[in-house]
Amino acid sequence: MTKDELAAAYRAYIQCLNRRDWQHLGEHVADAVCYNGETIGLQGYRRMLEGDVAAIPDLRFEIEFLVVDPPVIGARLRFDCTPTSELFGLPVNGRRVTFTENVFYRFAQGRIESVWSVIDQAAIRAQLQS
Repeated sequence: MTKDELAAAYRAYIQCLNRRDWQHLGEHVADAVCYNGETIGLQGYRRMLEGDVAAIPDLRFEIEFLVVDPPVIGARLRFDCTPTSELFGLPVNGRRVTFTENVFYRFAQGRIESVWSVIDQAAIRAQLQS
């Protein structure tokens, strides 16, 4: 895939997530997808996302910036949301928080095969203390 094609594929994936279009997730994510070094498969990846949305009903993935170097994409995602209870073990409990995720994706045959993610939990902690 070219840089433009890869960027378009990634943006289509983010739109799929924001629509909660889980039936079409497999168009963007490989059947044997790995997340942070563990093979969780498409169904495990879907369960993870469904769990995120259940905990954060207003979850929306916003691309802050995107770096494309085929077959890898690096992104900084921004979240401004209201988790209903705990988030990453932190007692958010309905408070509005903003945080970012730095994430890398490796694509193969037009779909995400690996994801490496680091979420800025320190930003959430700081907001809970203020």
